[in-house]
Amino acid sequence: MSDPKRLVEEGYDAMAARLDEWQKEVSGSPRMRYLEQLLTLLPPEPDVLELGCGAAVDSTRILAERGSFTGVDISEAQIALARKRLPQATFIHADLSALAFAPRSFDAVVALYVLLHIPRAELDPPLGRVASWLRPGGLLLANTLVREGSEAVEQWLGVPMFFSGSDPAADRTRIAEAGLALLQEEVVAQQDPEGELAFHWLLAQKPRV
Repeated sequence: MSDPKRLVEEGYDAMAARLDEWQKEVSGSPRMRYLEQLLTLLPPEPDVLELGCGAAVDSTRILAERGSFTGVDISEAQIALARKRLPQATFIHADLSALAFAPRSFDAVVALYVLLHIPRAELDPPLGRVASWLRPGGLLLANTLVREGSEAVEQWLGVPMFFSGSDPAADRTRIAEAGLALLQEEVVAQQDPEGELAFHWLLAQKPRV
């Protein structure tokens, strides 16, 4: 298998102009429902970090309008689009595994449709770092691709792309080992243009003490 990170970076760079239209054809995703729930739990002007922010779709715009927002993506082309759309926000072109923030920097970290591009063996350290970046009572909103035992390179939107599956039991263990408590979880099937996929949605919180 080629380097997964390079595949993801080059793939999202190549599809930057096409991804927006593809996303409009996705149905059944609970993204906005979970986003609304997250917002009800946050302070009035939160500090929010989004991992895998892409080109700043509607959910990113909503987060950026709520408070201080930092978006990170491995794709330079996606980050360039995001900066044009939301010039008031902070965007960083970086590999998630190389990120470093001060402890207790954020009220929330959002990671939607991004953990599925990280090899399973490399997932635990990033989640531990994410937990350290959260303030007491801080929240993590994330989802994973429910595809047990599967890591593969597949053609997607005309480019080779790395995908990593997970399962709810493993996700729950990772969340607990990162020191976070699950507030809500569910598996939801959504309809993509290529077919149906199931995702495990997780809303977790860092203990207040």
